[in-house]
Amino acid sequence: MHMAKEIEHKFTVKSDKYKSLATPTLYRQGYIPTQNGMTVRIRIAGEKGFVTFKDKTVGMSRNEFEYEIPVQDAKQMLDTLCEKPQIEKYRYIIPAAEQGLKWEVDEFLGDNAGLVVAEIEVPTEDTKFSLPEWIDKEVTGNKKYNNSQLCKKPYKEWGI
Repeated sequence: MHMAKEIEHKFTVKSDKYKSLATPTLYRQGYIPTQNGMTVRIRIAGEKGFVTFKDKTVGMSRNEFEYEIPVQDAKQMLDTLCEKPQIEKYRYIIPAAEQGLKWEVDEFLGDNAGLVVAEIEVPTEDTKFSLPEWIDKEVTGNKKYNNSQLCKKPYKEWGI
């Protein structure tokens, strides 16, 4: 079981220089509808399945509980329990300049193709970190970049 306060900063990405820094893993994920602001996510990452429960974000942090589940169960949940459309993306995990921190760069596919978002998870809200040259602008707290929102209003519909 993994339970942690999740404190993340989210950014848009302005170049593809991140691609040479890691080998991507294909992710497929969907969301089970809830009424109370909680998020229930089903994800397949490479050959592994996961279910994740997240409560409402307060400031920059929220509680998160994640469990590994059999990949066949995850496939079935994505096909039967999760809303459509779903998220497909390549994730690159890149060590940050700061010890112990890492960047997760998501290159979206399907209805969200063209969108690339980078996140860094930090231990405290005042943790300092440097920005790689390929980072563009911070979008932390902008809900339209949340994966759960990208299912409802994909990037191709933003009209940018």
